[in-house]
Amino acid sequence: MDNITTKLREAELEDKAEDIELEYTDSNDFDEDNLYINEETETGREKVVISHPPLQRIVPPLNFCPVERYLYRSGQPSPVNFPFLLNLNLKTIIWLANEEPQDNLLEFCDNNNITLQFAAINPDGGEDDNPWDGLTEHSIINALRTIVSSENYPLLVCCGMGRHRTGTVIGCLRRIMGWNLASVSEEYRRFTGSRGGRILVELLIEAFDTKLVEIDKEKAPAWLQTAL
Repeated sequence: MDNITTKLREAELEDKAEDIELEYTDSNDFDEDNLYINEETETGREKVVISHPPLQRIVPPLNFCPVERYLYRSGQPSPVNFPFLLNLNLKTIIWLANEEPQDNLLEFCDNNNITLQFAAINPDGGEDDNPWDGLTEHSIINALRTIVSSENYPLLVCCGMGRHRTGTVIGCLRRIMGWNLASVSEEYRRFTGSRGGRILVELLIEAFDTKLVEIDKEKAPAWLQTAL
């Protein structure tokens, strides 16, 4: 128990010990080297849960980040990311590309009742289309129509690397939310890495007509309702 007290002191909880409720899990097989301490607030009391790390490694997809409540963005998930995605209880995944996602992602969605929306870059194009081309206005609008309806949540928006195509859609969403262009560009560039952003993407976001996306306020997520 000395180790537990030490860790609580390091977490600056000792001075509030009388308001702390301790909960132990797997106490018959206690491993002091793998002690986790988490805080939760329940009815005004702090709850410290002491447990072991998960048996399965939890790894988020490349460039994963929450956008708003129950709305997420990332690169294309791989099998190592699936346990992480299960914790999100996703209802919809929007895939932004001309090429289809990997078979293992399709199977993951089928097995977990997740709707995979394939927002093709150029749905009328032919075999010569460049799979790395930017998004069209049509594909952006289709993706945003899904995003502005809470019926599709929790929701993940993703593309190959989670940078430019995903950044385009999220940037246009921020325009709908009333963000200024400087803030929109800063968020976009945060995910583009050392190569920086693409000026054509930023120009597309700036020129996007937000009125093209019809929003049913009764079905819109709460965070969007407050921004409209």
